[in-house]
Amino acid sequence: MNPEIIIIVGLCVLAVIVLLGMAARMYRKAGPNEALIVYGLRGPRVVTGGGAVILPMVENCRELSLELMSFDVAPQQDLYTKQGVAVTVEAVAQIKVRSDRASILTAAEQFLSKPPQLREGLIRLVMEGHLRGIIGQLTVEQIVKEPEMVGERMRATCAEDMSKMGLDVVSFTIKEVRDKNEYISNMGRPDIARIKRDAEMATADAERDTAIKRATATREAAVAKAQADQERVIAETASATRQAEAQRDLEIKRAEYAEQSRRQQASADKAYELQTNIMLQQVTAEQVKVQQVEKEGQIKVQEAEIQRHEKELIATVLKGAEIERQRIEYMAAAEKNRLTAEAEGRAAAIRTQGEAEASIIFQKGEAEAKAMNVKAEAYQEWNQAAVVDKLLTNMADVVRAMAEPLSKVDHITIVSTGNDDAAGAHKITGDMTRIAAQVPALFEALSGMDIKQLMANVTAIKTRPAKDSQKPVDDGAAKS
Repeated sequence: MNPEIIIIVGLCVLAVIVLLGMAARMYRKAGPNEALIVYGLRGPRVVTGGGAVILPMVENCRELSLELMSFDVAPQQDLYTKQGVAVTVEAVAQIKVRSDRASILTAAEQFLSKPPQLREGLIRLVMEGHLRGIIGQLTVEQIVKEPEMVGERMRATCAEDMSKMGLDVVSFTIKEVRDKNEYISNMGRPDIARIKRDAEMATADAERDTAIKRATATREAAVAKAQADQERVIAETASATRQAEAQRDLEIKRAEYAEQSRRQQASADKAYELQTNIMLQQVTAEQVKVQQVEKEGQIKVQEAEIQRHEKELIATVLKGAEIERQRIEYMAAAEKNRLTAEAEGRAAAIRTQGEAEASIIFQKGEAEAKAMNVKAEAYQEWNQAAVVDKLLTNMADVVRAMAEPLSKVDHITIVSTGNDDAAGAHKITGDMTRIAAQVPALFEALSGMDIKQLMANVTAIKTRPAKDSQKPVDDGAAKS
């Protein structure tokens, strides 16, 4: 590349940079807390919160602060009040430049070339002069007791002068007011004395009220204590009365419970006695049933024995006689056949002899059968007697079984109800006698047999003559 071109390009870039730097130097900016005063070819103008191009050599600019200025207003000389009392007043003032264009130009005319200390000094002199005039119109009491009023008057008085300088009094506050003659300190003494007097009077009133209230409280406490003692005595008396009533009710309840317990014990004993009787009756009924079953079984055994014996007789006697007859007939027939040749007459004799022997055997079997019938009838009659005998024999066991639960009782409590006949140990023996007397009735109810009839049958058996003794003995049987 040609060096001349490079130089030209470099010069152009340098020129652009220089132009940009010059443009940057020409453009000035103003912040929100300041105003830019531009003056020169185009005349004075104000720029706030923005920027402007300052033409070099023909225009210039200065910055004017719009921030709040705070400074003390404390005149070195004493200020005299309306009363002629010399006081020293220290205050704080808040001043700022107004935001409108005319005020900014006015403030620029007054303070643009002055430093901040000099500017605040000028403003302080104006403020002190106005403060001196306001203090001279007021009393010490007003200054001390109404500082807000002093501040309001100060702002109202200084507003016109501050406006001429393009300024605005934001606030004016008195910090301290003092004097060398102790006027201010003595000013509160009447009030202090009055307050002290009022306090002492209030204290006395309070003490009086306290004493009155204490006396009233003491009296009320004494009255309350007396009432409390009276109520305590009444309460103790009522409590003792209630305790006596409760003791009386307790004794009555105990007596009622004891009586009820005795009644329940008597009822329980009677119920136990009744239950024992019922159980004994049930046991007796079961024993009678068992005995009845045993008797029925014995009767059936006896009947079976009779039938067996009858069959045995039939089998042993009649059948034997028949077999013997057949055997004899066979033998006779054989003997007849054998002796047919010997003698016709002897056959008839032998036949006659066989028939006689058969008749004898038959009559013997008939006699034995009659004897068995008599024995069976005797057995039948003996069955009723045996029943009576068993009943009388086992009655003691039944009564003993019914009385056995009493042997397991540890002790018996006898409760008398006022009737001498129903009390005492003989009541138990009487009950046992009645229980034993119920056994025959229980037997009749369970078995269906009449004991009186049984006893009558037994008596008839004893008094009746034997049937066999009245009958004549058969000759054939006697012979046999």
